[in-house]
Amino acid sequence: MTLKQNNELVSPLSVQQANQLQQVVSELNTTQLSWVSGYLFGLSQANSPVAGGATIPAPAAPSGQLTILFGSQTGNTKAAANQALEAAKAKGINARLVSMADYKPKDLKKETHLLVLSCTQGEGDPPDDAIEFHEFLGGKKAPKLNGVKYSVLALGDSSYEFFCQTGKDFDERLAKLGAESVSPRVDCDVEYEANATAWVEAAVNAMATELAAATAPVANAVASAVSTATSQYNKKNPFTATLETNQKITGRDSSKDIRHFEISLEESGLSYKPGDSLGVWFRNDEAIVADFIAKVGLKGDEKVTIDDTEVSLTEALTKHYELTLSHPGFVSKYAELTSNDTLAKLADDRAALREYIDGRQLIDIVREYPSSLTAEQVITCLRRLTPRLYSIASSQAEVEEEVHLTVGVVEYDAFGEKHFGGASGFLAERLEEGGEVDVFVEESHFRLPEDPLAPVIMIGPGTGVAPFRAFMQEIDANDADNQTWLFFGNPNFTEDFLYQVEWQDYLKRGVLNHIDLAFSRDQAEKIYVQDRMLEKAETLWQWLENGAYFYVCGDASRMAKDVHDALVTIVEQQGNKSREDAEAYVTELRKNKRYQRDVY
Repeated sequence: MTLKQNNELVSPLSVQQANQLQQVVSELNTTQLSWVSGYLFGLSQANSPVAGGATIPAPAAPSGQLTILFGSQTGNTKAAANQALEAAKAKGINARLVSMADYKPKDLKKETHLLVLSCTQGEGDPPDDAIEFHEFLGGKKAPKLNGVKYSVLALGDSSYEFFCQTGKDFDERLAKLGAESVSPRVDCDVEYEANATAWVEAAVNAMATELAAATAPVANAVASAVSTATSQYNKKNPFTATLETNQKITGRDSSKDIRHFEISLEESGLSYKPGDSLGVWFRNDEAIVADFIAKVGLKGDEKVTIDDTEVSLTEALTKHYELTLSHPGFVSKYAELTSNDTLAKLADDRAALREYIDGRQLIDIVREYPSSLTAEQVITCLRRLTPRLYSIASSQAEVEEEVHLTVGVVEYDAFGEKHFGGASGFLAERLEEGGEVDVFVEESHFRLPEDPLAPVIMIGPGTGVAPFRAFMQEIDANDADNQTWLFFGNPNFTEDFLYQVEWQDYLKRGVLNHIDLAFSRDQAEKIYVQDRMLEKAETLWQWLENGAYFYVCGDASRMAKDVHDALVTIVEQQGNKSREDAEAYVTELRKNKRYQRDVY
């Protein structure tokens, strides 16, 4: 039985038991946790041990259960889904939380109540962990869903043309299959939290009228025990870390400025696994903040209210609002408040507006069209600052209380001024070694195989090599026997071979078994990682047939698509398959977690 103390649940487990439980559950996925929860609850009801060696069937989903499905790329959707789960539990709803990557689409016909949450990636595409479910729901095998109650939360970025498209697709397809929406879909922009919270309240309240199930006691016990063993730091409560190393790792004549950062996590209690990301809360350039304030006719000491706290306009624009990434909403609102006809016409022409903001930061717009606004009006034009996520380039098995990043510095000249990216400029140019930076760990689906013998193929051009450095450190530290193969590319061998000495050492010691390099500018004809894949098609196919896991990290808009096409072509040609069968083979790899992507 779980007792209450000061309105908080107190675990009946000893510290040792809680730590053991935490170790076990940290290795389970959502589906496995759900099974174990039901299994343990069954044991508690029977009050007797299971006969040794007995096979326990997975418990069927209870009737009257609310299933919360989420597809997440950066962690925001997962956070909203967890919020929905907690809200459902608080109302006594029997709810389960499942990533779309772990969900069997054929189980959809068994559902009665669904909350569906998904972000949209790139040009209207679903996140990687939602691809299969998205395709299933729009395909011929999708079942009739008459009588199913549902609601959809869509996350996106209005800077992109196909805003919240994946969520809109889910809503439309569920309705076409006969399901009934019990709470309207909500489309969230970058500042998603307020709208997501409102949706959670409305959707869970709507589901509560349909359901009357209590939360399983064991779920509370597990949640209580786990919470005692996790770090207190997260996205909303980041850890103030120390930057120890800022090292440029491209050559003097490189077209890229890529930095290796080492950040101390000492005394944070933060832990991460290879494949996870580090969230960085950055500060805007003080010079840009001052210039922006001057261009709108203000001094900076004006007061504004943020989250019920009064701060100066200067502090608000330095720490709390986005000044780097332009978006259509700023142009529209700024045009309205300044009565600027030129900007108003741009705002009405979507294609012209997107062309206009491409390459422009917000400071460029106010420099071009200065005006006089109140501090409150300035705030209404802006989006809240959001942290940037970077793939972690280290393993704690190697670096312990440190975390390493591989970051390409966004730097370019435009409109007579030098421009830097918000976070990369902060880390590379304004944060000195020994300086403080607020960070948190964002868990990922991007994971090494559990089997220490499974072959690993890594496609990581440019800064996409970051998580594979973490993979190799982990494999090396654990003396794992995975066969490993890296495909790396960048413009020039002499200037851009990131971590060259480390790869050569891994190769020499047999930790890395193969490396194929694609330096696109070192010869007349450009060569990319997908070209090297096709050159090694026969061997790559043999690795896949021998159970290899295939990983891709880097640019989503071009590289990841080209690599995917090359992979399908290799399967088609080497496996003597039709294009359709080759696509099905690759889809099966993805379903079995043997094809994973960390793209941005």
